[in-house]
Amino acid sequence: MCKNTEVKVVIIEDDPMVQEVNKKMVEKVNDFIVVATARDGKTGVEHCQIYQPNLVLLDIYMPEQDGIQTIKALRHHNINVEVIVISAAEDREMVRNMMQHGAFDYLIKPFKYSRLVEALNKYRDYHFHFYGNDRVDQEMIDLWINKRSEANHKANALPKGLNKQTLQQITNLLERKNSSISADEAASCIGISRVTARRYLDYLEKGGAVEIVLQYGTVGRPVNRYQLMRKVNKNSS
Repeated sequence: MCKNTEVKVVIIEDDPMVQEVNKKMVEKVNDFIVVATARDGKTGVEHCQIYQPNLVLLDIYMPEQDGIQTIKALRHHNINVEVIVISAAEDREMVRNMMQHGAFDYLIKPFKYSRLVEALNKYRDYHFHFYGNDRVDQEMIDLWINKRSEANHKANALPKGLNKQTLQQITNLLERKNSSISADEAASCIGISRVTARRYLDYLEKGGAVEIVLQYGTVGRPVNRYQLMRKVNKNSS
């Protein structure tokens, strides 16, 4: 039996390897325990009725019953659970649809482990802040909203020395290119130093937005070239 301080999680994800990786990542975070997993939404809803979790990690593109149908089913059956979406779906309408149906957070694959930890920590704060009290007052609500705003601001803050305008220029350049670019090429196109361009490109790579392609010459070290991550086939994610 789970302790009162534990947050029970059900993972609904059709890829068994991703399912296992997500399970291990979740259980590395204090207070979280995965009580069940499912490879389709219909089974996931049944698991939620049986195990009564606090939180669901939900994929969108799945057989039998997709994520949209699943979150609707959870609400229809009045299952008292919060949902964090983890999916390759990145179109604005899909994100908006999931948020309108009460998604607590939304992570786009591939995501950084730190981003998952941030989402889980936000949920833990919310869970123990509200579920430990039968009644809440305005001060409690304001405190929670302010904490979420501060967390979102921190998550969106760039490392020291980087700014949003230059980052957007780098991103736009990558989107216009049909092939990979080097830091030298990015620096020349935008009008910044190679070192600065490299910092922005490495930041995007660490965040999972771009990937590195090594270009080998006849002598010397290979050159790092950067390109936007290839879109994941949404029928299999």
